[in-house]
Amino acid sequence: MMQHTMTKRKTLIFACFGIAIGLCIGTVLKNYRALEIVKRCQMKPSNQKTPFEIIGLNPEETIHNSQKTLVLVGVMTAKNFIEGRAKAVYNTWGKEVPGRIAFFSSEGSHSDELPVIGLKNVDDRYPPQKKSFMMLYYMYEHYIDKFEWFIRADDDVYIEPQKLEKFLRSIDSSKPQFIGQAGKGNSEEFGLLSLEFDENFCMGGPGVILSSETLRRVAPHIPTCLKNLYSTHEDVEVGRCVQKFAGIPCTWNYEMQYILRHNSSGRTAYTGKLKRKEIHNAISLHPIKQAPLMYRLHSFVQGLKAEEMRQESLQLNRDIKRMAKYLEIPDDSNFLVPGILLIPKEENGKRHFQDHNILEWSFVARSLYSTDHANPKHKIDSAIREGLEDVITEVMENINNYSRQRGRVIEFRELLYGYTRLNALHGQDLILDLLLIYKKYRGKKMTVPVRRHLYVQRAFTGIFVKEFDEDFYNVTLQKSLFQNILDTGMEKLTSHLSLPVLMGGGGTPGLQGTSINSKIVFVLPLAARIATFKRFLQTYEQVAIEQDKNCDLLVVIFGEFFQIKIHLDLIKNLKERHIHQKINYIQLQEEFSRGVALDTATRSSYIQNDDIILFIDVDMTFTHESLQRIRMNTMQGQQVYLPIVFSQYDPRRRTKTVDSKVVSPDDLEINNETGYFRQYGFGICSIFKSDIMDKDINGFDKDITGWGLEDVKFLEKLVKVGHRQNAFMINTAEVAPDYNEQASKMRRLNIFRAPDPTLVHIYHDINCDLRLEPPQYNMCLGTKANSLGSTPLIEELFFNNPENIAFMADYNNKKEQQSPMR
Repeated sequence: MMQHTMTKRKTLIFACFGIAIGLCIGTVLKNYRALEIVKRCQMKPSNQKTPFEIIGLNPEETIHNSQKTLVLVGVMTAKNFIEGRAKAVYNTWGKEVPGRIAFFSSEGSHSDELPVIGLKNVDDRYPPQKKSFMMLYYMYEHYIDKFEWFIRADDDVYIEPQKLEKFLRSIDSSKPQFIGQAGKGNSEEFGLLSLEFDENFCMGGPGVILSSETLRRVAPHIPTCLKNLYSTHEDVEVGRCVQKFAGIPCTWNYEMQYILRHNSSGRTAYTGKLKRKEIHNAISLHPIKQAPLMYRLHSFVQGLKAEEMRQESLQLNRDIKRMAKYLEIPDDSNFLVPGILLIPKEENGKRHFQDHNILEWSFVARSLYSTDHANPKHKIDSAIREGLEDVITEVMENINNYSRQRGRVIEFRELLYGYTRLNALHGQDLILDLLLIYKKYRGKKMTVPVRRHLYVQRAFTGIFVKEFDEDFYNVTLQKSLFQNILDTGMEKLTSHLSLPVLMGGGGTPGLQGTSINSKIVFVLPLAARIATFKRFLQTYEQVAIEQDKNCDLLVVIFGEFFQIKIHLDLIKNLKERHIHQKINYIQLQEEFSRGVALDTATRSSYIQNDDIILFIDVDMTFTHESLQRIRMNTMQGQQVYLPIVFSQYDPRRRTKTVDSKVVSPDDLEINNETGYFRQYGFGICSIFKSDIMDKDINGFDKDITGWGLEDVKFLEKLVKVGHRQNAFMINTAEVAPDYNEQASKMRRLNIFRAPDPTLVHIYHDINCDLRLEPPQYNMCLGTKANSLGSTPLIEELFFNNPENIAFMADYNNKKEQQSPMR
């Protein structure tokens, strides 16, 4: 019994001793942890910014003494997106916010250029529920008394700051407000979000707006909301939290779907046409998944602002003019006060409205009828169509500006017809007949179709002049000419003395990768045409050999030896005069096909991958300036040049002679009476061999025989290659690091077209072979008709013939007799 009592005492003593030791160890560890925290705080970098410094806010600023404290926009982002999406947001609309902007990311996130806040104990996992709630709590903790409004936004949303400011200043921020595009989930989620019948949430994508009062009520309860999540959607949970602790739902308003706009197209949203009503009216647009698209959209919006400012300036000038009599300004005075013009001076301004007998109008209906076009009736091109759409859109917006107050709306239905003309000094005039729908929804409701005439003058802006220190174009040509001489000299030295190549790629190291010094290889398909070929060789010798000195000639001749003997003698004589020039030919003993000739020449060993191929016709004349433009506008792996050449009219009709001698292009003035620019001709083309041998182009179509159509098929291939996916629309933060490097190796060939008055197609008689395929035959007839003469000349020739007048009179009489009585 005594021994048992001693054992119990020992056990009790050891237990007490153990408890005491445990308490001591716990106290030490606790103090050690506190010391570590203090130590870490003491080791905290002295240059770490405070919450105010991060967003550039002065602690003295409040909602009462500053115009830059209207709203704080919190943008949720991630470490991987800071250099991509987040930077695009900050560089576009972020700097124009009527307040401040901050980017909230995971713990440890940092940027030297952006106001980034790394939230403690928050990572970048999706869905970002914790990040969203902690961002709101951070804004409440540090900025609740500094701003009237707080916005929760994503890094793929575009916000129009001016519209946002106008919208927010019209609402009372002292009351609890929870503004956004209301939702209850899609059909698949219906009933799974634990929402009551009268509950909703603000969709997070296009942005959620909270008043300071709402955030003040909700933020203290955020820990509770985080512990009671019923779904994986952070915007649903934020809405539930606001409903519970602020007592308000998201705004039930039909207009919110247009004001805070969400596009359901996903990654393809806002990649197409931007001239749409939703972009004009929205405050926010979501989603913009690629950073370059954000810059593109911002540029478009800035253009709209410039148009609005110009229109506002015009309205102000009109108001000043109307008020001039009340300001006691004399009628003959052009000045509001000394030195300040009443209305900006416009020379010949009155004459513009009196030129109806001078300037010709074009008629617009389903087609465009114009006297200044080779084909008086033709399709309305995209530029004119887009301009008409812009005018109608802007006018309808102005008409409906006060539709809500007036209880009516007017909708555009159809353009019935119109007239348009362009004055090079002043701008464009439009007279449009519109079919509109008048809808009255207040009082006696009605829907009535109406027709109205619209008179619009689109004035040009002022002239802006930018001066350069030197003539860029001429200096570039001089440098190119000097480089060509230097390169040619080095080639001759290396060919005769076997010197190592000192200049790779035909140019200096500073100009590698450009085409300004590249060799041009003329590819000329030929059948017969001896006299014309002789004239072409004379031009080639004078320009390409004696002046340029960096060109080769490759002639593809069709015919038997006895048929081409004279051609070969001409080539031989030219080679003997210039022994260092590469002048070659390929003989094809088959029926003439321009496509076969060009394809054969392209694949030959006479042309290297880094050479520019110039596909040309024997009827063309050119100058040294033509060759320089070809080099400047043809870029390897990037651009193909299809110049719009000047094509002569039949000079015999113009000079009223029957002489078959063709007028020299040097003596021919470039104007509307001597010829026309062949806009729909694509036969003259310059392209690098490495580009034309791309697998998606692979030369020319060799199935086409005879005249024409091969250039159209070739153009279709170029357009197809130009539409391939390019790497510049992909954000580097969203794809593998090597993606852009691989994508950049793809050839994305742009097509560059421009009129070139130095490239002249000499007139020759055109005979269209009846054996041609119908498309080729029709194209041949069209070209033949266009080459006869200008429209005024053909009209003059027609009406100078009495037989034509008699025929038309008889035709009209018969037509009137056959028409039914009215």
